[in-house]
Amino acid sequence: MDLAVAVYGATKTWPREELYGLTSQVRRAAASVPSNIAEGYGREVRGSYQQFLRIAQGSLKELETQLIIAQRTGIAPKATTDPLLSGAESVGKLLRLLIRKLPSD
Repeated sequence: MDLAVAVYGATKTWPREELYGLTSQVRRAAASVPSNIAEGYGREVRGSYQQFLRIAQGSLKELETQLIIAQRTGIAPKATTDPLLSGAESVGKLLRLLIRKLPSD
């Protein structure tokens, strides 16, 4: 959730004309990561939880890609995107570890 909150904070300064474009996409992807983790956990079925963790991984990769696009197009400076990308990398490592640690059905 911390990453999603950081993304929302960072995107507040993005150009208004991107509000319904890349800004919206970045925010949705960032919010999707913890949302999918929570939804999978709430189902109380290990296989379903693992599937939602994988969906969260996909959303995280989507977020990383969109942040790089924002940086390359000049929407967001490197100083803004680098800490977010670093946070995304940390979350990705945690997700991969959790998926590996969960016993298979």
